[in-house]
Amino acid sequence: MTATAPRFGPSPTRRPLAAVALLAALISLLFGLVLAGASPASAHAALTGSDPQDGAVVATAPKDVTLTFSEQIAMDDDSIRVLDPSGKRADAGAPRDLTSGGAVRYGVQLHSGLPDGTYTVAWQAVSADSHPVSGAFTFSVGAPSETTVALPSDGAGGGLVGALYGIARYAAYAGFILLAGGSAFVLACWQQGAGARPLQRLVVRGWVTLTAATLAMLLLRNPYTGSGKLADAFDLDGLQSVLDTKPGAALVSRLLLLGASALFIAVLFGAYAKREDEKEKQDLTFGLAIGGAVIAAGIAGTWALAEHASTGIQPGIAMPVDVLHLLAVAGWLGGLAALLVALHRTPDITSGAVRRFSRVAFGSVLVLAGTGLYQSWRQVGSWSALTGTRYGQLLLVKVALVAVLVGVAWISRRWTGRLTGSTGEAAPAADSVEPTESAASAAVPDEEVAPERAAQLLRQRAAVTATKEKRARDADPDRSGLRRSVMVETGIAVVLLVVTTILTSTEPGRTEEEAARGSTTAAAAPLTGGQVNLSLPFDTGGQNGKGTVRLDISPGGTGANSVHLWIDGPDGRPLNVPEVKLAFTLESKDIGPLPVVPDRLTEGHWTASGVQIPMAGDWKVAVTVRTSDIDQTTIDKNVKIG
Repeated sequence: MTATAPRFGPSPTRRPLAAVALLAALISLLFGLVLAGASPASAHAALTGSDPQDGAVVATAPKDVTLTFSEQIAMDDDSIRVLDPSGKRADAGAPRDLTSGGAVRYGVQLHSGLPDGTYTVAWQAVSADSHPVSGAFTFSVGAPSETTVALPSDGAGGGLVGALYGIARYAAYAGFILLAGGSAFVLACWQQGAGARPLQRLVVRGWVTLTAATLAMLLLRNPYTGSGKLADAFDLDGLQSVLDTKPGAALVSRLLLLGASALFIAVLFGAYAKREDEKEKQDLTFGLAIGGAVIAAGIAGTWALAEHASTGIQPGIAMPVDVLHLLAVAGWLGGLAALLVALHRTPDITSGAVRRFSRVAFGSVLVLAGTGLYQSWRQVGSWSALTGTRYGQLLLVKVALVAVLVGVAWISRRWTGRLTGSTGEAAPAADSVEPTESAASAAVPDEEVAPERAAQLLRQRAAVTATKEKRARDADPDRSGLRRSVMVETGIAVVLLVVTTILTSTEPGRTEEEAARGSTTAAAAPLTGGQVNLSLPFDTGGQNGKGTVRLDISPGGTGANSVHLWIDGPDGRPLNVPEVKLAFTLESKDIGPLPVVPDRLTEGHWTASGVQIPMAGDWKVAVTVRTSDIDQTTIDKNVKIG
């Protein structure tokens, strides 16, 4: 039978049209907020300045080279290399953290007596959102000269290792979507599907894909952010260093949660699928729904805690928003994949199940629109960044794909509205196959059937049953139309997933523009906004007990402030101490001391966010430094805040 196109007149399914209109309004609001601008929100770190500048010609060789970045980064001893015209190292020692006053700056000392010529500065680091960043530039002493050093054409995280890591990232997202979305489809839309083998295979394959991808990312993390050599994936020392980082901890946490999800799958497709008592099944449904939601949110949180959402402005809001965004994606696209499998491979999925998924998808779209709006506000910020950067252009492609996907989903909703009763009713056309099997089984009495013949008859009977089920599915024009529509949705969803994965590893538009405008002039711009900068020498009296505390309080006003604290030893290198504490006291108003316990960021560097200063005044800032179990001192200074 030929399927007829659905009529687009008034119907009870008009609500999806409102969803399309609402999404369009939200997209328009997105563009309005983009034009309105926002506070700086970095993700990938970008080089915003250097001294000497790129291409500069200086009269005499500088004592050191400094680089300024848009956000905090992690560097190792070989992250900044300065090469002379012959390719030999001109730097002496590991990079030094020179961050002060909110400007993230690192420097490396140069050998004395360097000859004239062109020098190459190559750097590589890991930004706060876990992505490797790198770059190179040249400057000349005296006059430019020939150089044997070639500027690297590939950025950090490229090559074979970068390609494999990118594939693993895509596979991890796809696996999570199938695992979480397929399970949600069974529990929320079609509970009888827990006993359907095609749906079971879909969810299990999602779990296997996510687990394998997570293990691959954990092994590839060291060469991905470092050497770029595939053999280093099995370097145990490198793996240990990865486990000490935030991305490594997130990947390990994901593996632990996947262990819990394996138990969830076993119960869902085991005891739950076989449970017949309606009351017991309702109780088990509630328990599985709560447990599954906690596990899914935890797995989604491993992305939020280690990537874009964890850095930039408002991380406390951005991370839960990112979790909601991922869960909505899984609920919509994973459920869509489960629906497609059910329509193609199971004969008894009901129209009620399809309608329930339609409502779940509608709610997911609303969540996606709201969370996507917020995420775009954090990462873009201007028309020029939206249209003139790779991130902005990919974001436009994603918005267009979502709009097309919603339009196709609306058509699917119209097909859903045409379904009546069960979609698994048998078609009369299938009856013509029945006599073949019946005649074959009746031709020989049961007691005379040989085992081989009995097995053959069973295979024939199964083949006939499968043929009947397939003809029944194909004979329903509404089901066929819905199946084709859902298949188109799934194809668009796959493309959308690819674009989304690329977006997560692309430098945001605001940061890219900031890097393009970067110069030493901008890096050395005078500080404004009342920022407080302190430098306090200390001596705890014990061994290695001398040093200097450098403290930055930004923006240095009333309300929430961020604090960065560095401890340098007598040689100017970072000094790692067991404990650092802060306290703020406004003695004129008898306020305080207000204690602050900063978190260790890297060696010799501590930070605290959301430090509340209730009112302006002359505050006493006390810093307690402990260098051993018994050696401790407190130093303080009065500063004007607000």
